[in-house]
Amino acid sequence: MDKTVVSEKKYLFSNEDLKRLIIPLLIEQFLAIFVGLADSIMVASVGEAAVSAVSLIDTIMILLINMFTALATGGAIVAGQALGRKRQDDGCEAVEQTLLFSVVFSVIIMIVVYAGKWFILHIVFGKIDAVVMRNCNIYLLIVTASIPFLAVYNCGAAMYRAMGNSKTPMLMSLAMNGMNLVGNAILLYGLGWGIEGAAIPTMVSRVLTGIWMIFLIRKPQNVLHARTLLGIRFHWKSMKKILHIGIPYSLENSMFQLGKILVLSLVSGFGTASIAANAVANNVCAFAILGGMSVGYALSSVSAQCVGAGDYKQVRYYTRKLMGVAYAGVAFMNVIIVAALGFVIRIYNLSPETGMIARQIIIYHAICSVLIWPLSFTLPNTLRAANDVGFCMWSSILSMWVFRIGFSFILAKYAGMGVLGVWVAMTIDWAVRGILFVIRYRGNRWEFKKA
Repeated sequence: MDKTVVSEKKYLFSNEDLKRLIIPLLIEQFLAIFVGLADSIMVASVGEAAVSAVSLIDTIMILLINMFTALATGGAIVAGQALGRKRQDDGCEAVEQTLLFSVVFSVIIMIVVYAGKWFILHIVFGKIDAVVMRNCNIYLLIVTASIPFLAVYNCGAAMYRAMGNSKTPMLMSLAMNGMNLVGNAILLYGLGWGIEGAAIPTMVSRVLTGIWMIFLIRKPQNVLHARTLLGIRFHWKSMKKILHIGIPYSLENSMFQLGKILVLSLVSGFGTASIAANAVANNVCAFAILGGMSVGYALSSVSAQCVGAGDYKQVRYYTRKLMGVAYAGVAFMNVIIVAALGFVIRIYNLSPETGMIARQIIIYHAICSVLIWPLSFTLPNTLRAANDVGFCMWSSILSMWVFRIGFSFILAKYAGMGVLGVWVAMTIDWAVRGILFVIRYRGNRWEFKKA
């Protein structure tokens, strides 16, 4: 990393500003991941087939969430750059255009998912047990209805973070996840429902939170807000800037998640124990990257305003500073995960075979997260905020196809490593893209990119 020093008087963000931005982000991400973990534990009471079904469908849902988050981030970066230039009207225009596109795009995606349900269940997931298939079908039908509302929430949350206000999305996340947990407890434990008891609270909590965000994003006292809702029309000039960042980032995020989906049939072929272990590991390992992911959102907001102000010395200063925070956060969480691993495995009430596989995956992931993850996923947020989205996209896509997909089949299937081979291939992909991003950042070509 560089050693650029910025005068204290010229800082755009004080340490207190960064704390106010990062701490709510950490809490919000923790809540989302914790509820996912608690959700899977509750679903485990229905059986491993239900855990496997939720894991498979959530892989599709995460793909869609990543797409909406990336598009919202594109809009938030454009809005943040406008704030850096002291152009509030341009920022509000970015809010309106991002919201409009998010709604239209998410409705189209929802329709496509419903229309392609058979393809997802039978082709993408491959051969799975009949009970798992039935649960997948029910869960997919219910949660897909929440897609547009989730897109609206992601759009609004990204705009609040662009303003330096991450407390509001945190409180909304608390409410959404609280509703989900209470609903799960009532339907799964109280009424003894099956997979429907996990799907319905997820859908209802997302719908209510999306409606809530529509009201909040209209508040005129916010420096970034939607000045109108029904009167929004597509404006190509503003939309072009948003999509210039949003589409490459969305493709990059989508390809990363698509890599998981493409190897699902490979994982499914190893049996229900491997599917369940993979599901548990996915839930637990989400905590491992909590610090890096939260700091990444903050870095995107901070860098966007610095780029808008044309101050690349501050971009590098805050990148160096926040990368240190990211590494500390990732290391802290992984120490806790490894220390509590035995307790976590017991909570899931897994079979001995499933527990052994999950333990191997989680420990391996912890080691690689501490060494590699921030360089691969936190650092490139600076490049994206400076409009260097093309490099990030192509680096990630090429690395994903060659190393994540290719090595998954080589290691898992042909080298006999099983589901652990899929995770090893994933971390090889991390290492390659991390090297590429560090090389790019240490140069200066990204400082001259235009939206």
